[in-house]
Amino acid sequence: MQPSASAIPDFYYAIFAFYEPALTILGFIGTVHDPETTHNTQAPWPADHPPPASLPKASIVTVIQLAHVCALVGVVNFFVLTAIRKHLSTQPAIQEKIVFGLMTPLLMGDCMHLFVTLWALGDERWDISQWSPMLWTTIILGFTLMIPRIMWHLGIWRYVDTRDRQVDITTDEKK
Repeated sequence: MQPSASAIPDFYYAIFAFYEPALTILGFIGTVHDPETTHNTQAPWPADHPPPASLPKASIVTVIQLAHVCALVGVVNFFVLTAIRKHLSTQPAIQEKIVFGLMTPLLMGDCMHLFVTLWALGDERWDISQWSPMLWTTIILGFTLMIPRIMWHLGIWRYVDTRDRQVDITTDEKK
């Protein structure tokens, strides 16, 4: 596939301006609808210690706030990437710099999210047969965002100014 003349071509735009916001908004809606299930399915529970019958208010508020922040990140992606494509469509080098400013902390967040999730599981982190469906979903969907972000940083299928810039050859340079 040829590199695009945009720092955020359709492939990345679809993932980060539509797919990611959809995931985060649906996660928020699901959490608001049933915060206890959202909380209780994040990780496996020991057989001798089932999840609580009801969560304290502080836990419910915390779970909903976390889901809200995730949804907010998705919505920010949509608006920032849409503005970049609309208002900087003729300036791919500037697009690249601004999208880098968005993608870099998000990639760091993807890596930290994976690390913290596995770390929090403690000694059971590699007992994947005991992982809950929600934990599997969290890990797999995280990779569906992390891998395209890594690809973006590697310059795959997008404009990279240092590689793709068209240099104007003046008459002095021709001699």
